Amino acid sequence: MIRCKISRKDGRISSVNIAGHSGYDIIGYDIVCAAVSALSITVLNGLTEYVKADIKYEIKDDGYIDFEILDTDDKVKILQIDAIVETFYLGLKSIELNYSEYIKVQE
Repeated sequence: MIRCKISRKDGRISSVNIAGHSGYDIIGYDIVCAAVSALSITVLNGLTEYVKADIKYEIKDDGYIDFEILDTDDKVKILQIDAIVETFYLGLKSIELNYSEYIKVQE
């Protein structure tokens, strides 16, 4: 099972930890793992490349992804960061809704 832990600070997503494999299908055919991986790469790209947000992150080959959004006073960046990570969260929750045996999202 994929376990996604979302942490919030003052109502805003501040960190995300994703670990495990869904077990939905064999490697290369597992649509749940592929969906979570695609969302995870997209959120990190959006934060680092588009927003240029200050984040700490770690990615491992075994499906582990962990990132923390560091504080900023830039109000425009805050809005952009929130839009990206909240959309990411909605995507994870949608996957969980349809594949609840294979992914758990918790705050």
